[in-house]
Amino acid sequence: MGKGEIAWKGQFEDGRPRQVYAKCVRKVWRFFEREKRFETWRPLEHPSGEDWRMLLDGLERRAQRRTTAADEVQRIQRQMKERFPELEDGYGS
Repeated sequence: MGKGEIAWKGQFEDGRPRQVYAKCVRKVWRFFEREKRFETWRPLEHPSGEDWRMLLDGLERRAQRRTTAADEVQRIQRQMKERFPELEDGYGS
């Protein structure tokens, strides 16, 4: 993964393994997913609130190590509030 990428693992709704990564391209985060290691990454057109939370968590960790600007974390928090108002408590610090 490159500097502008954050990856995590999870599961699909039916329990299959899922790999996800988000990549920042010109201040726009694009999400991709796949099931297995050697499969092709597929664009994720509508990432879930949980996917955004995982991105925010990764960015907060990088901000603590000072490898990401704190304003990027705040920008993602604002975007999450706009996209997922029902997740009010899940925006991090």
